[in-house]
Amino acid sequence: MLLYCFVFLLLAGVGITIAGDDAQRKYLSSDKEFYLTEAELAWLRPGLNLRIQNVEISGSTVTATFRISDDQDQPLDRLGIETPGRVVLGFVLARINPGDTQYTAYTTRTRNSPVTGGPVLQATTENNGTYSALGDGVYKYTFTTKLPADYPADATHTVGVQATRDLRDLAEQLGLFKLVKTGRYDANWVYTFVPSGVYGPPGNELPQVRDVVRTEACNQCHNPLAIHGGGTRRTTQLCILCHQPQSTDDLSGNTVDFKVMIHKIHRGRDLPSVRAGTPYFLEHSDFSEIGWPQDVRNCTTCHQQGTQSDNWKNNPNRAACGSCHDDVDFASGKNHPGGVQLDDSRCSTCHPADTGLEFDLSVAGVHTIPAFSKQLKGLNVKILEITNTKPGDKPTVSFTVTENDGKTISPLSGIQTLALRLAGPTTDYTFNVSEDARSATATSTGYTYTFKTNSLPTNASGTYAVGAEARRTVTIPGTLLGQNFTATESIALNPVVYFSVDGSKVAPRRKVVDVATKCNVCHKRLAMHGGTRTNATEYCQMCHNPATVDNPEGARAAGRNVPEGTVPTSINFRFLIHRWHTGHSLKRDFKIYRTFGIFSPNEEVFFPGDRRDCTKCHVGTSYTLPLPAGMAGTVAPREFYSPMGPAASACLGCHDSEATAAHAFQQTAPFGESCAACHGEGKEFSVSRVHAR
Repeated sequence: MLLYCFVFLLLAGVGITIAGDDAQRKYLSSDKEFYLTEAELAWLRPGLNLRIQNVEISGSTVTATFRISDDQDQPLDRLGIETPGRVVLGFVLARINPGDTQYTAYTTRTRNSPVTGGPVLQATTENNGTYSALGDGVYKYTFTTKLPADYPADATHTVGVQATRDLRDLAEQLGLFKLVKTGRYDANWVYTFVPSGVYGPPGNELPQVRDVVRTEACNQCHNPLAIHGGGTRRTTQLCILCHQPQSTDDLSGNTVDFKVMIHKIHRGRDLPSVRAGTPYFLEHSDFSEIGWPQDVRNCTTCHQQGTQSDNWKNNPNRAACGSCHDDVDFASGKNHPGGVQLDDSRCSTCHPADTGLEFDLSVAGVHTIPAFSKQLKGLNVKILEITNTKPGDKPTVSFTVTENDGKTISPLSGIQTLALRLAGPTTDYTFNVSEDARSATATSTGYTYTFKTNSLPTNASGTYAVGAEARRTVTIPGTLLGQNFTATESIALNPVVYFSVDGSKVAPRRKVVDVATKCNVCHKRLAMHGGTRTNATEYCQMCHNPATVDNPEGARAAGRNVPEGTVPTSINFRFLIHRWHTGHSLKRDFKIYRTFGIFSPNEEVFFPGDRRDCTKCHVGTSYTLPLPAGMAGTVAPREFYSPMGPAASACLGCHDSEATAAHAFQQTAPFGESCAACHGEGKEFSVSRVHAR
């Protein structure tokens, strides 16, 4: 440590400045390292890269040669003597037996299980072998685990390695608090080979691997996938070496086979077994409250890009199918119309991959989502024109309602919901009304509707907006199952059209998130409130504005369990969405009371990613300060203070502690907030900097 401090002080004497060009070329403003000085970067040498260069087998002994380096590809000392931070490694050795499609590990351990009453086997890593330093960050690791004499030399073998380099304690000792929370680096690598060197017939020279779910698919939501011991496992290629049928969790007795475990975790609270009262847990983690943020029948959300990603439909089997449908007992035939199935040989007889038909017994067919059915004719609303737009006027809206082929839907009485919403101003909505537009007058071009009970405010100025929502219930004929399906056909996209009430230039509401590239990465199809709000956050924000609150009294009147004296809280978009996605990580209980239900993100939402990554939801720099002028305070009587300023309402959505609220309150004057003075871009505590990872 004395050597570290001495070297650090020498480097510091070179001249400490804000991170220079070299750092900025390597790191983004969302990286903690971006804010280190050149001296700090040169001494700490952040990062960890790992690569297995070669694997050799001599008799029963396996050795793996690998290299570890920093973000500049400079070599690292494994022991942390010559370079800061020890690198802790773990190795797994596995094979795919002839005729199998999944791995079996050589590196295993046994655990006594209170459930089974005996030992269970688990694939695992080892790190108690011997290391030889070869120079330039290159090491040779010799496994303790020995190969059996009859190991299948013609089978695919894979060595996987995980590595962790933790600089957090060192950073704290040296006062480099920028790295205290995030100065840990993890890396994985897998090396696949065939010991005999015989890789297969011409045209198939690569080793057989398992490539069903790729890390990129997981990272759509998880950004990044980080499991075990703070996140040492980062790639599915490493995960599947241990998570295969060989391994059983000792505390629950459940298999940790990847296809079973992942299906069960992601179906979570909707598992038939969980709904029946049996929790699903592994080790000390209970997954019974996990909610999948889209329809669980979207198999291709995870099964994509891999060479075997179509396994979900091409290779139906009891383990995979029974993991989601866990009320089916294939051994007895219970809840399985096909009766007893003692092996997987006949699964595809009834369940072929894809016949091209919907709702039949093919794997693709039975996973048809009614709302995505190709048999739906479509429901589209387009706003053509808005007239009568002066303050105090009742606007007249011309619009079309059509199916996908352009055919006008008539009469409108056949649609369960068709509403027009009027809101403004777009600097920050505080006025918001809607009316049922199914009584609209038919015209040669579509329909017109004049607001009947609502007018533009007499003091309206600037830009206002009209939006539309619609849905209808449709019966879809089943194909081979002898039943019909009822689907809610939602509007394809809520249209929003802006107009000026005073002749000023039309100014659309600022764009903060993008549904297609942000929300739908996890949600697949953002459709809320029974499907009337679809794929358009600019429509959501018309109602979810700074002046809108929930309805505890209405919920109580509807028979909901609402504590006496509960006051409303905000459902403003920037406050609600932050609060909702923080979910289980909230420090205080948060509920939204509506006549149609009570919603509690503390209990219902487990955000799967890193919430510091503002760009996961935000477009551009829309998450930074200062905010545009003219934004309104957020009415939130149930919070520590109300109204909250525009910036505070966003920040307190995630950071919900009393201390944080007190800080925000202290920085709020009757005429505005001072948040940007410290948290504005370029400041010492900018939003980008304090959220850097």
